[in-house]
Amino acid sequence: DVDLAQAEAFGIPRARDLYAGHGLKMGGWGLPVEFRTDDEAFRTSLRDLPRWAGLAEELGCERCSTWVPSWADERPFDEQFRLMRGRFRDCAMVLNDHGSRLGLEFLGPKTLRDGHQHDFISTLAGMLEMAESVGTGNVGLLLDAWHWYASGGTLEQVRALRNEDVVYVHINDAPAGIERDAQMDNVRKLPMETGVIDLPAFLAALDEVGYDGPVTTEPFDDELAALDGPTAVAKTKAAMERAWAEVGIKW
Repeated sequence: DVDLAQAEAFGIPRARDLYAGHGLKMGGWGLPVEFRTDDEAFRTSLRDLPRWAGLAEELGCERCSTWVPSWADERPFDEQFRLMRGRFRDCAMVLNDHGSRLGLEFLGPKTLRDGHQHDFISTLAGMLEMAESVGTGNVGLLLDAWHWYASGGTLEQVRALRNEDVVYVHINDAPAGIERDAQMDNVRKLPMETGVIDLPAFLAALDEVGYDGPVTTEPFDDELAALDGPTAVAKTKAAMERAWAEVGIKW
């Protein structure tokens, strides 16, 4: 994701030129609104959203995203759904004014929901329903292959999507030898590392529906984190290239 505060400090024109000079395209930016807690925190942070969205518009970075908790301890599902829908609508209206879309990420692992009072959205279908219910026309999915796998998602679900349903994509692999319902959110592998997740089929399905947005990796891997920066980047780049090569897509 693009760090808007850093880009602002660096200078928007310089930041654009830096990306262009290296043949890079900007992916997206994270929603800087605190929608997960109380109404005061939400309203206070929402007041700054027009400024951040304006910076993103200047940069030409039009895809905003965030993750949505798959649990709720204070409210049952229907009440939580109405609250989140209203807050996302407020955010999406601001983003629409500045040409940005909003991608909502569902969290698939059962282990994240264990111990909480109420379950909330944890599947592709459920989050797509939320996105559509917002009603502003600029809300879709941040579709993470790891969460899709952990939720028991299918390729048929991905093939049923439209390009406009998907705002952003993450790809990762999962550790081998662990049952799906026992997978932990912060323990992942680089794409194609174990083959637990069928990433070539996942990417091919997205290609079939015409997805034209960013695809990034988000591995929470202690071994990768222990490497120096250049080595970690090279290893990550090689993993992404293996995934594209399997599908036959040039990047």
